Amino acid sequence: MQVDNRILDDLARVAGGALGAFSSLREEAEGQLRAQLERVLSRMDVVSREEYEAVRAMAAKAREEQEAMAERLAALEATVASLSAAKASVPVPVPVEAAGVPAVVETDPAAAGLDKGKPEEGKSGSKATPAA
Repeated sequence: MQVDNRILDDLARVAGGALGAFSSLREEAEGQLRAQLERVLSRMDVVSREEYEAVRAMAAKAREEQEAMAERLAALEATVASLSAAKASVPVPVPVEAAGVPAVVETDPAAAGLDKGKPEEGKSGSKATPAA
């Protein structure tokens, strides 16, 4: 029985040595593969994770600023539109001048006799259409 134990011990040592050689071979293969991948990636001009995250943060900030500017522009456009509408509803002063009398400014166009809603005398306000 002593002989069998010695054979088993030898087999165990050989197997352990082989596993050790395989693990060191595996580590070496991983190192070679990692170095090869780094060379390939460096030739491809790929950015690092840190650079990517920095650019992504800048893009998010720029988008937020752009959205804020769009809201501000919309508010300014609404203000301009309301001011334009208010200005359009205010009557424009029309100077009225008589012979030898300085011009008097009337604020109401109807009071000055310049009501644009009525057609002038002698004009019909609509164009004649030829009969077909």
